Amino acid sequence: MMAAPDDITGPMNLGNPVETSVAELAQLIIELTGSRSNIVHRPLPVDDPIQRCPDISQAKTLLEWQPQTPLRPGLERTIAYFDQLLAERGETAKRKAALA
Repeated sequence: MMAAPDDITGPMNLGNPVETSVAELAQLIIELTGSRSNIVHRPLPVDDPIQRCPDISQAKTLLEWQPQTPLRPGLERTIAYFDQLLAERGETAKRKAALA
């Protein structure tokens, strides 16, 4: 989007049209990070949409773009990236100790 011509303006949805619940996302993050976090279920706010599925047709048409990375590999790469940043800052031991 940042490299698009000036006449293409937003807002434009750049999400992934593959629906994933917040519960599924949270469980996957716990699994991939080895976290001992617990998922707590709370009632939804009255005005909260039950389903969300982004319409990326504008991005496909104007930017010739669509997501290429599935959720799990994308999260794995993101977690590895932040683990590397923490290691460079000497904070990996703190994270691992918190997980133990």
